[in-house]
Amino acid sequence: MASAPVVLDLADVQGLVARGYGDLKAASFLLLGLEEGPAATRWLSAVVDSVTSGDGRPGARAVNLAFTSSGLLRLGLAADVLRQFSDEFVYGMTTEHRRRLLGDVGESAPEHWDWGGPTSDSIDGVLLLYARDEAELERLREEQARLLASAHVRVIRELGTSDLDGFEPFGFRDGISQPLMEGLSKTGPASQTVRAGEFVLGYVNEHGHYTDEPLLEAAGGVGRNGTYLVFRQLEQDVRGFWRFLDGVTGDPAARDRLGAKMVGRWKSGAPLALSPDRDDPNLAERNDFGYFHEDPDGARCPIGAHIRRTNPRDSLDPGPGTDKSLAINRRHRILRRGREYGPGLTAEQALTESLASEEARGLHFICVNANIARQFEFVQDTWLNNPKFAGLYDDSDPLVGQSEPYGGTFTIPSQTVRARVNGMPRFVRVRGGAYFFLPGLSALRRLAS
Repeated sequence: MASAPVVLDLADVQGLVARGYGDLKAASFLLLGLEEGPAATRWLSAVVDSVTSGDGRPGARAVNLAFTSSGLLRLGLAADVLRQFSDEFVYGMTTEHRRRLLGDVGESAPEHWDWGGPTSDSIDGVLLLYARDEAELERLREEQARLLASAHVRVIRELGTSDLDGFEPFGFRDGISQPLMEGLSKTGPASQTVRAGEFVLGYVNEHGHYTDEPLLEAAGGVGRNGTYLVFRQLEQDVRGFWRFLDGVTGDPAARDRLGAKMVGRWKSGAPLALSPDRDDPNLAERNDFGYFHEDPDGARCPIGAHIRRTNPRDSLDPGPGTDKSLAINRRHRILRRGREYGPGLTAEQALTESLASEEARGLHFICVNANIARQFEFVQDTWLNNPKFAGLYDDSDPLVGQSEPYGGTFTIPSQTVRARVNGMPRFVRVRGGAYFFLPGLSALRRLAS
C-alpha cells in the first residue's frame, strides 16, 4: 500500500531548503558574533519577518538565517534543550575526531582557518543574503547592516560570492546531481526521490523514523521544520590543478580528458557514464543513469571519480544494480546550496598567465541535511577521503580528498590495462567552516521572544 503524500509546512521552512535561489545571482554571507542578553533577541525580533520561507518563489531578494550552538545559547536557549541537538552540531567540526574524519589536516587544519577555527573569533550565526543583482544586494546589505549595528551584533567576516554561470572554479558545470525531495513541486521517479525527513526535522526519513525526535517536543518544538546547515569555505588551487594535469599529459585534449576522468563529467556537464569518449553538451543536464549495469568496472567513469564517490547511485551493497542499492544511497544524500567566490580562470589562463596578484577563488560549500553524521560526514569520510573506497587501494577523492600521508593516487580503469596517476597534490584547502542550525520560522520567533 502506497504511503500518503507528504505535505511539507513550507510556510514554516526556511526557503534555502526548498531552493538554491538560482535566479538570485548575487549573494553575500555575513558571519555573526552575538552578545548575550536582550540585544541579540532584539535584533532577531527585528529581522525575523524578513526571513524568506519556502512557500512560493522569492522576488528580488531572499534572507535566511542559521545559528551555531554557541549562538543558540546566546539567544537564551536552555542548555538542557541544546543537549538534545546532535553531538556534531553541539561540539562543532573542529574537535580532534571531526578533523580526522573530515580530512582537515596539514594546511587544512582548523588552526590555519580564516574563520571558525580555534584561534579565531567564535561564530554565532550566519546571515545569508541573496539578490537578483549586485545593486539589489547592496541595498539589502545596507538594510541588514543597520539592524545589526543597532543591536550591537558584530559582523566577524563577510564572505562574498561570484556568479560563474553554473560552473565551479575548476571549470566544470556544477549543481546537476541534486536529489529530489518529496513534498516539493519538482518530482521524478520514486527511486530517485528522497523522503523529506532526510532534510527537514519533523518528517519521516529513509529509515522510516523521525530524525532527532526529542527535538520535536523540546521547548515547544524548536527543531520542527528546521535542519542542519554545513558551511565550509573551500579554496581551490585552479592554477595548480590545470598545471598538474598538463604536466601529466602534455597535450590539451588529453589534459581535458584526464580532468573529466577525475570529475566524472566533461566540462559541459555531460556524464562519462553516457559519453565516455568525448564531450557532448546535449547530455549536460542528464542525470538519469546508473553505474552497476552500464559501467561496473569504471571503464567509462572511473570508480574513484568525484561524482561517482559523492553519489554512487546503484553501485552500493547490498544488491548492486537493484532498488536495495538505491535505497542505501538515498540515506546519504545532501542538498547542496553553495556559491562560488573569486574570479573565473580558464585552463588556458591558468597555464599561460603570470602569478602576479593572484586572487583567491573557490567554493562556499553549503549543504542542508537532517543528520550531519549519517549524511555529510559519512560522504566525506567513507566515500571521499577513504583511500580504499569501492575496492581501490590508495585513492582519495581526486578533487577534494586528502593526498597525504595516503590517498595520492588516481586509478583509471580501462578495457585493457588500467592507468594510475601518482603523486596527486591536494587541490582544495579548507579556509573556514562551522555547523549551523537553520530553524523553522516559528522557532525563530520563539527564540526572538
